[in-house]
Amino acid sequence: MSPYLCRLNFPLRRFFCTEKNLFELRRGKLFEDTFPHESRNEAAKLLKSKQQCVYAGFDPTAESLHVGNLLILINLLHWQRAGHSTIALVGGATGLIGDPSGRSTERPELANQRVEANTNSIKKSIETIFKNHEDFIWKKGKLPPVRVVNNLEWYKKMDLVHFISHHCRHFRLSRMLSRHSVQSRLNSEQGMSFTEFTYQVFQGYDWLHLYKTYGCSFQVGGNDQMGNIVSGYDLISKEENVPVYGMTLPLITSESGDKFGKSAGNAVWLNADKTPPFELYQFFVRNPDSAVENLLRLLTFLSDEDIDEIMKKHLQEPHLRAAQQILAEQVTLLVHGEAGLKLAQLATEALYKGDLNSLEQLPKEEIIRLFPGASVSALDSNKSRTILELALEANAYNYEKDARTKIYAGGFYVNMHRMNNPDQVFHPHEFILKNKITLLRTGKKNYIIINWSSGLTDGK
Repeated sequence: MSPYLCRLNFPLRRFFCTEKNLFELRRGKLFEDTFPHESRNEAAKLLKSKQQCVYAGFDPTAESLHVGNLLILINLLHWQRAGHSTIALVGGATGLIGDPSGRSTERPELANQRVEANTNSIKKSIETIFKNHEDFIWKKGKLPPVRVVNNLEWYKKMDLVHFISHHCRHFRLSRMLSRHSVQSRLNSEQGMSFTEFTYQVFQGYDWLHLYKTYGCSFQVGGNDQMGNIVSGYDLISKEENVPVYGMTLPLITSESGDKFGKSAGNAVWLNADKTPPFELYQFFVRNPDSAVENLLRLLTFLSDEDIDEIMKKHLQEPHLRAAQQILAEQVTLLVHGEAGLKLAQLATEALYKGDLNSLEQLPKEEIIRLFPGASVSALDSNKSRTILELALEANAYNYEKDARTKIYAGGFYVNMHRMNNPDQVFHPHEFILKNKITLLRTGKKNYIIINWSSGLTDGK
């Protein structure tokens, strides 16, 4: 159980609830809209009667998904927890076309090799998140496995003339032109290419293919995807004459109105090599009080009752940011597992509390990530030296006189401890951490990481 949840000192009897009626989750606010609009009760009955199949799509426009995609992945996990079959479609084909939804300009064309690499990376990330959920959050045995598919698999085998003559005849231009994503672009200076215009046709066919192959009657997506969802609904209705259902999710935005996690072009990614666990963790810790309750409901599997209790206790001492820490912990655990969460928490303790025990448990690579912009020096631990000589060897100062003055003034730190005597002997057993690192600091934020290269001590 989460140390932060334990700190709040209340029982979590509902923490791992089994979800039967998805429309009742989050007090009926798990979905923003349903299509057809009058079908909500009909869809709810189907979900309670037998196992259904649902899919959501992700285009590989980058090598990683970002936190804005988390809501859709978590929604699929809710379906999985309720016993339904889930499909995550990675658009190896549609990624080459580009979704115009929510964009004022056309996406740059991506090379085939890049899309393939992005597709494989996103597939691995989705599978990891589902496994982390089952292993570390659900922890009640096996769930119905997620199926990750690539739509390039069916398009590369398809005859173009047959596709246009057989399937495209069911799309009405008047309806396609009326889509908001199309209208906004047609009225813009840049306009819209035929390539982008066909995107809704391909996404519509994706759903038809998944229905025929897996009996997939449900699709979920962001609230900016309703037009594409309707395209699939129309196509299936005309070719198969069966009821299918589309559901959209609320779009999470920052206080400034930017898409969640993508403000100012600085996306918070789900891949650890693009956004380390510590940075993901801190992104959620930094969310304001005004947003944290909604994010707890949307991005964690805590029950509504437990979130009510968390917020009640949080508001009594908001400066402790307990609710934000629970949110950060649960999301990091889902995305990066227990190992990633531990790294994030160790890094937090080391950086913000000066905890040397946490610092020396971190791998060298994580320490380098933790202090972006820090220089890294490789020194030999066999050589005897003073604190002054260490500072000069590490290029903390350019001149001995300057170094002496700054050290005497208390402006030089070794492993978070202020040093005042430049002639103090540097003892490896005292200053070299178990991970063979020593952290130097000059001023407030200028860090130097010493990577000891030989003859290192085994600890303090």
